[in-house]
Amino acid sequence: MTARADAIAAIAAHKVASTQNYLDHAGQAIYGQYVFGEDAQREYLAKPIFRKLRRTIEGHEPFDPAIVDAVAHGVKEWAMAKGATHYTHWFVPMTGSTAEKHDSFLNPQGEARTMAEFSGKNLVQGEPDASSFPSGGIRATFEARGYTAWDVTSPIFLQVEPNGVTLTIPTAYVSYTGEALDHKIPLLRSQEALGKQALRILRWFGNTSATRVFTNIGPEQEYFLVDRRLAEQRPDLLLCGRTLFGAPSPKGQELEDQYFGSIRERILAFMMDLDRELWRLGIPAKTRHNEVAPAQFEMAPVYEATSVGSDHNMLVMGTMRRLAPQHGLALLMHEKPFAGINGSGKHNNWSMGTNEGENLLDPGNDPHANAQFLAFLMAVIRAVNVHGDLLRAAIADAGNDHRLGANEAPPAIMSIFLGSQLEDVVAQLGKGAAKASKKGGDVELGVTSLPVLSRDATDRNRTSPFAFTGNKFEFRAVGSSAPIYWPQTVLNTAVADSLAQLADALEKVKPGDMGGLTKVLSAIVKENRQVLFEGNGYSEEWHAEAARRGLPNNKTTVDALPALSTAKAKKLFSSFGVLSERELEARAEINWERYVKVQNIEANTALDIARSMVLPAVARYLGQLGAAGGSKGIAAVAGRVAGLADDLVAAIDKLEKAQATAHKAAGVHAEARAFKEKVIPAQNALREVVDTLETLVADDLWPMPKYREILFQY
Repeated sequence: MTARADAIAAIAAHKVASTQNYLDHAGQAIYGQYVFGEDAQREYLAKPIFRKLRRTIEGHEPFDPAIVDAVAHGVKEWAMAKGATHYTHWFVPMTGSTAEKHDSFLNPQGEARTMAEFSGKNLVQGEPDASSFPSGGIRATFEARGYTAWDVTSPIFLQVEPNGVTLTIPTAYVSYTGEALDHKIPLLRSQEALGKQALRILRWFGNTSATRVFTNIGPEQEYFLVDRRLAEQRPDLLLCGRTLFGAPSPKGQELEDQYFGSIRERILAFMMDLDRELWRLGIPAKTRHNEVAPAQFEMAPVYEATSVGSDHNMLVMGTMRRLAPQHGLALLMHEKPFAGINGSGKHNNWSMGTNEGENLLDPGNDPHANAQFLAFLMAVIRAVNVHGDLLRAAIADAGNDHRLGANEAPPAIMSIFLGSQLEDVVAQLGKGAAKASKKGGDVELGVTSLPVLSRDATDRNRTSPFAFTGNKFEFRAVGSSAPIYWPQTVLNTAVADSLAQLADALEKVKPGDMGGLTKVLSAIVKENRQVLFEGNGYSEEWHAEAARRGLPNNKTTVDALPALSTAKAKKLFSSFGVLSERELEARAEINWERYVKVQNIEANTALDIARSMVLPAVARYLGQLGAAGGSKGIAAVAGRVAGLADDLVAAIDKLEKAQATAHKAAGVHAEARAFKEKVIPAQNALREVVDTLETLVADDLWPMPKYREILFQY
């Protein structure tokens, strides 16, 4: 039997099964047990220390350095009571992954003696090598010093592995010269910028009690799970996270039978295990279900503060990667692991709220009469219209290029869906004061045993990249593998800019003057209504209409990234203290470099597979056909396969030359454009030949698992 056949036989025989009891704990009993949260803080800290720390965490006062040693002692005692032997500063450099270096609590004290030590300095500050992470030119190889700083607002937690426990401290990462080298610092800065401007508007509306405005996030995470033994036989999945070759399966998602379907036992075991581990980490995992494509799934958490939710999303992805092999599965987080079926996104549900619990994007029962809501809504509309190019750049990535614009992914055009109710209110506002709001009513089912359903006032639009969904916006364009810090940083900063513009205008209007407020909001509608779109974002008509409206349509990463280098972008980020020009330039360069590196890895992998796996298989098949005799039918098949073999060799040669030419480009920007314009088309042409051969070469000779096996054998 072939390796493919062996793997499929093992799956059919259920040789990979869970050995754990997934119902051994109730979620409530284990929630947060790996987190140094409020309960643990109360137990392990003296009352004055506890109160001071809580006030800092809740945003009421800066961290008091005088309590750091006492906090560190309490953290150490808690962690060691849970079995921890090491601690680490956990941070998010601009690699797209998390980073950590472990240090032992134990400090030798002479012959055969040690003492457990963990000081306030150990808690607050660490020092990783700053030259070994992407810095966009901020740090050179000989300039290695960088610092991590404890982020008090993000909960300290434990990483519990079968062989040990590690105390994990969420931190920010900064260079020796003071520039942000991570995703966390700009996000925290953007939240402060937005909060400051939002409070100005609340004060105009007479709210003097709120002291803080922050953003909340609830990122829905899509992903694929496939059998690990099949995935390991595909170099493209192992090295690139997606299939570079693969003929369509005879059955894909056209029957629409996967979405919300019954969850297979093996997948449900993984999901239950995932929920339990996330609950222990204090991550509010709430929803799990089958997604549209075969072998595709989704989990979603409850809202949290954006900085904490962003850290938690990294933990979600990391926990998924750790657990999947335990179930004999391979986790695919790439935005488009399989051609021809849905890709995966990360739908970021985003809103603004006060420390008093008020959601500033809640329209209430009568949105037209909710002046404060309309003010914040107009600010968001302006932000997406004015800074749509930056929002597109924020989600630009080689993987997301394959996903945007097809199979339920939003297009690259940044637009806003409000729904019929708010669309009508905004249209009224553009002409003057809004007078009424549409109501949803009820849905009668015509069966006495079924209840009457309450109808929302607005439908939903799955093709919109930025859609209002009741009391929040859903930023649907973010890629599934992406850390959400950067897209949310850009969104927060764009909204801060609009809030500042609105606050400046309102300061010229007497508080309580609704007529003056209406004039200000009407002007925003008139200047920014072009970004509102209710229809089918996939249609060619919309693309033509968007062009007429002047909305940018940057279809690829290469098209999108230049927005980060404009004078407008530099002014936006620097004026609100989110990123200096140098920090912004560094991020742009890192994104250009990452694009080239990803495309180069994919081209190398495609060439390797085509040369060393596909071409030998084709040769063996031609040998079998030649040995089979001279019937006209076999001769015809042999002739076709031989012609495709020639096409394969030519396509390999063309890709090799395109890649070599791209490497000669002057600078990373030119190299990226060469990959987009020459290498990717050549790679696609190679794929077309290989995928055709897959449908002709004898199945037992084909060197890699096929779509029909990977997508339906799990």
